[in-house]
Amino acid sequence: QVQLVESGGGLVQAGGSLRLSCAASGSIRSIDSMAWYRQAPGKQRDLVALIGSGGSANYADSVKARFTISRNNVKNTVYLQMNSLKPGDTAVYYCNARLTTYLPISFTPSDYWGQGTQVTVSS
Repeated sequence: QVQLVESGGGLVQAGGSLRLSCAASGSIRSIDSMAWYRQAPGKQRDLVALIGSGGSANYADSVKARFTISRNNVKNTVYLQMNSLKPGDTAVYYCNARLTTYLPISFTPSDYWGQGTQVTVSS
């Protein structure tokens, strides 16, 4: 079994910063990509940033130059540094990992999700 546990959300004023963390644990064989998604009330869940196993990263246009995704492959942890936050960034942020497991044994990566953490940016 695999768990993804997020932390670091909260309330911040516009222009402020937050750092989200997500640690994956359990019977993990290998992790391909790790990513952050967000979902605002009444809207679909959208990709914010994704980082591959080699460290290459992609960002949604709306967060480029403000957010930075990084990962620690030893700790199976992904981070999202969010700067210059705007009220439009308010959402529940979800961690995603595409990985294979030992128990049950798998060789094709599957998606796992965290429980979500609320980020609220006040104007």
